[in-house]
This record gives sequence, structure tokens and C-alpha cells, in this order.
Amino acid sequence: MTHLPSKNLWIRKQQCPCGDWKCYITYEGVSKENSASPELVKPDKTSSCRAFVTPYVGMVFKTDDEAFEYYGNFARKNGFSIRKERSRISPQLGVYKRDFVCYRSGFAPVKKKANGEHHRDRKSVRCGCDAKMYLSKEVMDGVSQWFVVQFSNIHNHELLEDDQVRLLPAYRKIHEADQERILLLSKAGFPIHRIVKMLELEKGIQGGHLPFLERDVRNFVQNRKKVVQENEALLSEKRENDVLELLEVFKAVKEADVEFVYDFTVDKNEKVENIAWSYGDSVNANALFGDVIYFDISYRSVAYGLHFGVWFGIDNCGRTILFGCVLLQDETPQSFSWALQTFLQFMRGRCPQTIISDLDPSLRDAIRSEFQGTKHVIPLWNILNKVHSWFSLPLGSRIVEFKSEFNALFQIENTEEFELQWSQMISMFGLGSDKHIDLLYSVRTSWAQSYVRGYFLAQMATTAYSKSIDVFFEGVFTEHTCLRSFFEQVGISVNFRHQSHDETQYTNLRTYIPIEEHARSILTPYAFNSLQQELLLAMQYSTSEVANGSYVIRHFKRLDGDRLVMWLAEEEQIHCSCKEFESSGILCRHALHVLVIKNYFQLPDRYYLSRWRRECSFPVEDEHNTNQSIIGREWFQEYQSLVETLLSESSITKERSDYVRKELTKELNRILNEVRNLPETDDVCSMNVSVSPNS
Repeated sequence: MTHLPSKNLWIRKQQCPCGDWKCYITYEGVSKENSASPELVKPDKTSSCRAFVTPYVGMVFKTDDEAFEYYGNFARKNGFSIRKERSRISPQLGVYKRDFVCYRSGFAPVKKKANGEHHRDRKSVRCGCDAKMYLSKEVMDGVSQWFVVQFSNIHNHELLEDDQVRLLPAYRKIHEADQERILLLSKAGFPIHRIVKMLELEKGIQGGHLPFLERDVRNFVQNRKKVVQENEALLSEKRENDVLELLEVFKAVKEADVEFVYDFTVDKNEKVENIAWSYGDSVNANALFGDVIYFDISYRSVAYGLHFGVWFGIDNCGRTILFGCVLLQDETPQSFSWALQTFLQFMRGRCPQTIISDLDPSLRDAIRSEFQGTKHVIPLWNILNKVHSWFSLPLGSRIVEFKSEFNALFQIENTEEFELQWSQMISMFGLGSDKHIDLLYSVRTSWAQSYVRGYFLAQMATTAYSKSIDVFFEGVFTEHTCLRSFFEQVGISVNFRHQSHDETQYTNLRTYIPIEEHARSILTPYAFNSLQQELLLAMQYSTSEVANGSYVIRHFKRLDGDRLVMWLAEEEQIHCSCKEFESSGILCRHALHVLVIKNYFQLPDRYYLSRWRRECSFPVEDEHNTNQSIIGREWFQEYQSLVETLLSESSITKERSDYVRKELTKELNRILNEVRNLPETDDVCSMNVSVSPNS
């Protein structure tokens, strides 16, 4: 048994509730006579858990923060709280002394008015309590440690019970999860007392037993509102400055590039509201590929409070192209109407056949108003993204079944059948009064296959196209992008002349049907690959001729899904009930099957849309470059034919293959050396072999 310097403090060795025998429980006022065990030892300074040990002189901490936290935990368990009193600093050690005292230590200073009269102060809780823990820092072997040099646990006031000590200001903490909930309820209009009641109900605790008081909630909400207001003021100033800087950049770009266009609006206070811009390349591209546009308005800048919208398209090589951008103050029909009007102005009045956009009622109304002759389409992926969040709560475990029914409903091609199945689905799931169901039904002509089928989409309402949009945004946005940097990054993305050219890829024949070979010489690889896939699938169908030159096309495995193909021989027109050509501009497998059995060696010219042809490219070249392109194309086709024949013949035997590999390498090296020895320029217009035959 060992007596420590502290007053009447003895330590009995006993296993701590944490399970570690190196931890000790403290007992004050234990003497040798009344000790239940002679096994009394000093506290272990290396203990991993000291939650039950009363601080003592000589106790060691790694940092002063650790000491303050430890003393604070001890104080809470013993019915009081603490605060930091004084600290001392030296040039060599920095802060080398810390004084922690009871929250009732000392006496409150008397405040005086300017005229010398005393304030009528509230009663102070300070009563000169002498409970304290003083620390001093020492550095040994380059490592600093904090030692307790004075400790007193003698109070001149009553210590509080657990249900009272939790109400001391030091322990009334509003945790982050509760803060978020409080702010959400406050924003929804709940008064403070209702917020407190709501938190008690949600946590399942009795009234008045939250770890904070109602006035803490009120102070928190008021302070947060003040911070938000200050941040909004700073944000407003930064936004205004950055917007003005962006307009200055626009003016500079306009001076350097006359084809660059931009416009903006101002509010009643003459502050910039909405901004839109486009590029010369974008306007020229729209003249070729502006039949279908996709308007994405799904991104919003948290820093600027602006909504970012982009008009996209697709070129003949399947590449995503940008037609223009807009920054909007809000998402109202008025803002969207201005954006669409400005877009038409930029595109010289050319209105698209189809516009694809998000499911947004305000945007829908603006499209109806400004693009009256344009078909509005909402892609399926945009609908499905919302289905789960809308219906998971009312449907619960039936949400999976609902999604399956909804997908089947989307595929229905007949409008009468769609209306019938829709009513049955609503009745099945009891969603007759659901507002989201009402919204989906009100815009059904923009997303249901039975209403959208046959409108030209240029393969832009697909998941693959949506992924290409995501790739664009990932390349443009960064976490701290300012408006000027953002504009510059968009400008890089829109530079068509520096985009990779997918049209240079080689396309193999797979069916060797004359239609395929002819189509390859006309269509870009992107469009040709789509047609080629339809040709391959066309082989899986049978044909039954009916009256008036029509055919019923049936898959060899499926018993349903028949297609009716009408063939008008005199006009060389073919129409299929699936309406794939009207939607994508590529003939479907059903129509191709009929043309094959009709012994057509090439498709009628009307079924090669100009937007999918090789010659429909961007940028538009002048006459000189066009002549070079024709020469280059003819030369490349001749070369391509020779290579195909050579590869076909050499693949018959290994001997042929080895011979071709050896001789071809030798000849190519010889030709390359001779070309390098020829003059680099002459007076005759040279052949532009750098031009792709598909451009």
C-alpha cells in the first residue's frame, strides 16, 4: 500500500469496466484502516483508459488539448464543468503553462456604464470556486509532455446530479445530424418549440431530455441565418463581379471572332440575369445536324446560384457536338422561353424537328410556346431516374413490380392499348390520386413509345448518347471553376477542328450482300455500322406476301411482334410498321429483308439521309479542298480494294501469309524511302492524302 502526495488519495487495484487490468478505479478518502484490499498501487501512467482516474499531481498528457478533454470528462461525471483560465508563453517553448478551472471559479467583473453608473447585471454563476487543474509543459529528448502541477477538487458550491449537469452550457451540444434536421424543419416553417417536440418524438425520449435546450436551438437557428445572410452577400458580390468579367471576355472573343455570338438580360436593378452564347463552328454545325437537339439543364452552380444549360446535337460520325450554352438565374417558363428564343436567334431561325429534354413542367411549357412545330421528347432514362424516388415510399416492396409494369408500358406501340394498360396499372397499384402519376400522364405524348414512335431522334434518345453527355460535363466542371475558366473549358470542348475523327476507322464487310458494299461507300462508319447490324438481323426473318404489295415479316423464333412492310415498286418506296427509318434515318431489318428478296443491289437514294452521308461533314471545306478530298477518296478506295484482295488471298495458306508479310514490309520501306527523297513542294496541286475518304 502506497500513500500518494495528494490529499487522502489511495488507489486500490481493480479491473476497470473497460476490461483492462492496467486501468484503475479511484477512491477518495480511503485510508489504510478501512481499505478493503491491501493491494494499493500508484496509477499506471501508461494506462490506455483513464476515464475513472481522478487527476493527480504528476499525471502526464501528450498535449494540453488531451488534458482539457480528460478533465472535462472527469468534471461531467462529478457534476460540474470547466473552462480555460490562463496560459503563459515563452519564446523557447511557446505555450508552456495552462490553467483549467471550475466553471464557477473567480468572480464576475462589475460592468459600468459610460457615466459611471453600475449595470443591472444578471446574477453570475461564479462564486470563487477553487477547483482547478494546472499544467506545465516540459520537453525531454525533443518530445513535449504536459504534467499536472496543481490539482484541487474542492468546490464551495453544490455539485449537480446527472440530469442537471447535462444542462450546463459546456455540455449542451447540438450534434451535426441534429443540426441538419433543425435547419430542415426551420426552412419548412416549423417554430422552435415544434422543432424541439419533433426531435423528441423522432428520438423517442421524454420531453426536456434532449442534450440541449430550446433556447440553444433558437440561438443556433438565428446564428446560422446570420451566417447564411453574410455568405449570400459575399456570394452575390462575387457572382456579380465574375459575371461582369465574363461579359468582358465575351466582348474580347467577339472582336477576335466575328462569328461568336452572345446575349444577356438584366433585371430591374440592372444586374445581369441570364447569359447565352454560341460559336461560329456551332452555328455552322447546326445547319448540317440541327434536325434534333438535346437541351440539358440538369447542372446548377452552387457557388453562383446559376443553372447551366447546353444545347447538344450529334454529327454524321456519331460524335456529340455542342450548339450553344446558357446560364439562367432560375428555372421558370419565362427564363426558358428567353433561352429558346435566343437559341433560335443564334441558329439563324432554324428550328429543330425534335427537341429532347428533361422532365420539367416549366421547360415543357416554354417548348410548347417557342417551338410550336417541334416534337418534344423526354428520354426513358430521364423518366426511370425519377420513378424510384417518386414511388418507393407509397409502394414499398412493390416498387420492383411497378418498375417492371412501367417498362412494359413504355414499349407498347399502340396508343389505344397504352391507354388501357395505363388505367389498369394505376388501379393495380392504387395510384389514382398520386401527383407524379398525373404529371407522367400529362406528358405521355413526349415519352411513351406509342406516341413518340416515328419522330426523328437521330439515335440521341439512347443510354449510350446520355453517357457521352456525362463525359462532356465531366470534362468541363471542376469543384472550384470560376465563370471565366468554365467558359474557356467549354470553348476547348466545342473546337470541332481538333476533335478526334472516328470516320477514319476501317469497316469490314460481314454479309457481302451488294447492298452492304454499296452502303459502305456512302455512309459514315457510324451510320454504316447501324445499317450493317440491321442487315445481319434481317437474315433471321421470314416473309409472307399479302395483298397490295405488302409483306408480313416474322422472326423465325418469336411468334408475336409481326411487322407489316409496304412496298411501292413504282416509286421505290418502302414503309415498315416499326417506323425505325423515321426515327433513326437507318432502314430497319424488316424493310431490308424485303429489298434483299426483291434482288435490290443497292438502296434507293432516298434512304441515304444526307446527315448520315460521308460528304456531310464539318467543317465545310472550300472548292479547292473539296477537289482534293474527292481525289484522296478515290485513291484511298483503290488502295483499300487492293489491300482487301491481298489479305484475302494471303490468308489461304501459311506459306502465302509469310511471303506477303516479308515482301510487303520490304516494298513499303522501299516506297517510303523514295517518297522522302522527292521534293516537298512543287507548282502542281498535290493530292491531299491526309483527307479521310470518309470526310
